[in-house]
Amino acid sequence: MRNWADYADLLKPAAELLARTHSPDSEAMKAQLWRQFAMNLSQGYFLLFQSTPDHPEFAPFENSVFLAQPNPDAVYYYAPVDGNGTYRVTGERGNAPVAGFALGNRIIGMDPLPGKGLGNHDFDDLEIDADGRFEVIFSCERPVGYHGNWLKLPEEADFILVRQFSYDWGNERDVRLAIERLDAPPIRPPLTPAQVDAKLAHLFGGYARNLSQISIGAVARCAEQGFVNRFNLTSFQELGNGKDWPQAYWETVFDIAEDEALIIESELPEQRPYWNIQVIDGLWNQVDYVYRQSSLNGLQATVDADGKFRAVLAHRDPGVANWLDTGGNLHGMLIGRWYRCSGHPTPSVTRVKFADLDRHLPKGVARIGGDERAEALRRRRIGSQLRRKW
Repeated sequence: MRNWADYADLLKPAAELLARTHSPDSEAMKAQLWRQFAMNLSQGYFLLFQSTPDHPEFAPFENSVFLAQPNPDAVYYYAPVDGNGTYRVTGERGNAPVAGFALGNRIIGMDPLPGKGLGNHDFDDLEIDADGRFEVIFSCERPVGYHGNWLKLPEEADFILVRQFSYDWGNERDVRLAIERLDAPPIRPPLTPAQVDAKLAHLFGGYARNLSQISIGAVARCAEQGFVNRFNLTSFQELGNGKDWPQAYWETVFDIAEDEALIIESELPEQRPYWNIQVIDGLWNQVDYVYRQSSLNGLQATVDADGKFRAVLAHRDPGVANWLDTGGNLHGMLIGRWYRCSGHPTPSVTRVKFADLDRHLPKGVARIGGDERAEALRRRRIGSQLRRKW
C-alpha cells in the first residue's frame, strides 16, 4: 500500500483541466470544477468499491447528487459484470414510462474516452407476471433447459446499467432490482491490500480526472461544431444507441448575458411516449433540479393552444409556465430527448433581451403567477425526494 499522500498526489494534475473550460480565469468556474472533482471521487467510490463482477450489486450511478449529465427524470444504477459469467436479475417493473438495461464496456469515467455500448433491452420486452415481477438471466449462452427470460451477455461486457425515466415524480412506482452471479462462490471475500491500492490509484489518478475531462470536452465539441444558441439533432449511435434505444437528442450550447434570455419553440411529435428538456452548466453538470425548474418533461411541460411547446431559458422567472432556470449560468447546454416518438423535430432558438420577451412571445403562450410557481416548485422538490436514488 502507498501512503495516503501518494494517492492525493495522483489527483493534482486534474487541476490542469481548468484551462480547458470556457472561463478558466473565473473563480466561479474554479469552484464548480473543484466541486465536480469531489463529486467524481464520491461517485467513483460506489462504482469501484461497492461490488465486484463475482459479487455484484446495483450501485447508484447518476441522480440528483451525481450530476455529470444525468437525465433529471432518470435514476441510473450500475453493476460490474464479467462477460463470461452467468447472472440473474430479480425485480419488479414498477410503472415509470421508460425502464431498461444497457450493456457496455468501460462506463464513462473509467477511461479518458467514453466507453462502448453493447446493446439495450427494454423491460417491457420481458415476460412479467401479473404483479409486475420478473427474473432474467444474462449469460453468453442460454442455460440448457432454461426457458425463462434470457438476454445475451457479450463477452466484452463489463457492466450492466439500469435506466429508469419517470414522468410523475414521486407518484410512480420505482423499479426494484437485485443481481447475483450464479457461477461464483456465494461468500464475498474482503478486498486485499493490493486490490484496495489498485482501486484507489484508479479513483484518484483516473476516474476523477477522466469524468471531468469527458464532460468539459462534450460541451466544447458542441460549441466547436457551431451549435451555439441553435439545436443539433443527434442520436449518439457511436455510444451504443440504435434501434434498440430509439431516442433522438437535441442539444445546444447556450451563451447569454445577464439581461438576455432564449426562447425555445418546437412542434411536438404526434406520438410522444417520453420527451424532455434539461439545463446543464459549462462542466456538463445538470443544474440543480430539486429546488429549481431546470428541466421539463412531457408531463410537467405546458403545451400552448396551438399545439407547440415554448419555453424560456432565463436567469429569473419570466412569468412563463415553461421557464427553464439557468441556475445563474451564462454558459452551458440545453439537451432534449425524443424517445420512441413518431417524429424528431428540431426546436428553434431565439436570443432576446429579457425586457423584450413579451414582444417576441405569442399572446397565447402559457403564463403562471407567483403562487402557482411556488406550488409547482414545491411539488417538484417533494416529488424528486420521494424517488428512490440509492
